Order: sequence, then structure tokens, then C-alpha cells
Amino acid sequence: MGTCSDLVPDEEAGQPKGPVTAGRDHPPYASASTEAYFRAAAAMLAMPPGCEPDMSAALLKRHYGLTGSIATLSSEVERTVEVNPADRRRLILKTSIRPEAVDSFRFQTAAIAGLQGAAGFVAPEVLRTSNGALMFEQDGVCGYLQTRIEGIPLYQATPTPDLLFRTGSALAALDLTLERVSVPAVHRPILWHVGCWSRLMELEQYLPSRTIADSVRVAMAEYVEFIEPQISNVVWQVTHNDPSPFNMMVTGQGMGFIDFGDGCWSPRIQDLAIAASHVVKDPTLPLGGAEHLISGYASVIPLSALEAKLLVGLMRARQSALILVNYWRSHLFPADAQYIKKNVARAEHGLAILSPLGVAAGEGAVHAAISWSRP
Repeated sequence: MGTCSDLVPDEEAGQPKGPVTAGRDHPPYASASTEAYFRAAAAMLAMPPGCEPDMSAALLKRHYGLTGSIATLSSEVERTVEVNPADRRRLILKTSIRPEAVDSFRFQTAAIAGLQGAAGFVAPEVLRTSNGALMFEQDGVCGYLQTRIEGIPLYQATPTPDLLFRTGSALAALDLTLERVSVPAVHRPILWHVGCWSRLMELEQYLPSRTIADSVRVAMAEYVEFIEPQISNVVWQVTHNDPSPFNMMVTGQGMGFIDFGDGCWSPRIQDLAIAASHVVKDPTLPLGGAEHLISGYASVIPLSALEAKLLVGLMRARQSALILVNYWRSHLFPADAQYIKKNVARAEHGLAILSPLGVAAGEGAVHAAISWSRP
């Protein structure tokens, strides 16, 4: 049984030297399924939240020539503040003194910049520094500035069938755009990468009850035995990898997507599985209401036969990964447990709804959802 002290990086853990650019020749499991990758990724989330001094005003002036009111926002890793300059724009400044943040910010800024001008969804805009760069790196501090999307997060909206359908179609439009985007650091260690999931049961000891543990164990065993051997046969690309109700925004211009910090090279269907796993709420429906989101996604990107077969198992595995990782991190950082566990109750409820579905029943439910027309 693993302990939190076991989750430290091996001496050789990490990633290839220099930035890695996404391309169609990427081997799906090139690094993310290795022990070294898992240890490095887990070690990053085992680090305590940063207590770095707030240098936001000085950094904003130095790198962008801007001044304005600054308000700190909730964030687990980097420092995130809202900036309101005199021209009444609403901006977000993200900064960090952690070395691993450099690659994360390189990925995020390149991904967001690659989305500009695309149709079907809303995304922030990266503001370039005074030197014309997407981000800054100086004296051990890195960061970037972006616009703030005006809207409300999906978790605060009423999840009507039409809204969920539009959310799914917007997510598919996002994935179609990300498929064409080239980004650095696409293979940096991320514990939320699907390649890590077969090792996450090391965290089972932190689960609070036998009922939850049993459901998680079944879902993860299904992933290892049925899904993992086939996952390299679906389409892989650059993905958002965390389209949660906190990162999807309802705006007047359409569905918006924020926080690309967990983005990586992974199965395209993973974005759908993650988003769908968060909206499983109604026990009277086979997929708990996720049918509408799946239908919207498939109306833009048709699912292959294999993707339809794997989707429900991926949804359960993602719910289980979220439960495992966040109970572990809550144990490490009890003062931040409420924020860390903000999605856990939703995941537990959704997993309970999906647990009775076998592989064939899950596949049938997905095909039925795909056949639905827009509400």
C-alpha cells in the first residue's frame, strides 16, 4: 500500500530536455504510463500551496506597463489575481515561483493563443508583454496576463437539456481547434493524465468509507482490465483535460472555457468523458443526464465505435481518479480541504449512478444518447 511519503519523484523522473511540440506522430503512451512520470506528477501535487509574496502590482507594471486594482482569486498552485486597469478591462494575472510552472505556463499561453479567432466557443485572450512575448520569465518568477471571460461558471447555472447540449457541442468545437494547435511542454507530468490512472489505487487508504472505496475499486479495475489495453486505439491530440463545471462558463457569446493548466496530449474522448462525468446527477436516466452533453458533442464530432464502447468506463474512471486524488490531497493539506474537494461530492454521486451499468449497457446508453436530437 502506498503512502503520501511514497509519492516523490524518482531521480530520473521528469520529461525530455527542452519543449516538446504536439504532432500526429506522438506515441500515445510514450511517457505518461511510466513509473517515473507518475512519481513526478504526484510529487507536484504533494507540494504545499505556495506562500510566495504578492508581487503582482510590480510584475504587472514591469512586464505590461499597467497599473490597476488587484484582487486575489482562489487557486491551488499558482498565484491568480484579477486586475482592473483604468480602462475598465477585467484581466487575470497568473504568476509562480515554482520551476515546473514555466512549462505549464508555456503550454497554457500557447494553447490559448492558438484558440484565437476560432468559432463555436469562447476562450480568454493572452495579452503579450511589453517585449511581445506570451509570458514572462525573470528572476525566478514566471507568469502571464489574460482577459477574463464575462459569464457564470456552469456549476452555478441551471443544467437544462439545451444548455448541456450546447456545452457538449462547444467542447467538441474546442477539441477540433486544439487538434490543430502546436504547443510546447505537452508531455509535462500531470497526475490527471489518463496514463497515471492504473497507479492511483495507491491512494485508496485515504478514502473515507468502504462504500466509496468499493465503487472506486471496481471502476479502476475496469479501467485497467478493459479500457487501458484499448485506449491507444482512439484519436489522441492536445486536450483541455479539465472541462469541469468550474472551468466552463455560460456567456452571452456562447460556452467559454478557462484554466488550461491540466491540458496535455491525451485521448480526445477524454475531454468528453471528463465533462460528462461532472453532469451525472439524475438517477432516473441511464447516464444521469449526461446524455444531453454527449449528444451535443457527438453532433459536432461523431464518436467511433470504440469511443462509444469506452466512454462510460472512462467517465467512471475519471470520477474515481478525482475522488482518490482529492481525498489524498485533503489529507496532506487539511486547511485547504474544502477548496480541494469542491468537486468530490458530485463525483461520488455520479459514480453511484453509473456503477450499475455494465460494459454493454453503458455502450447502449451512449448510442441512445448520440441518437437524441437537440432539445
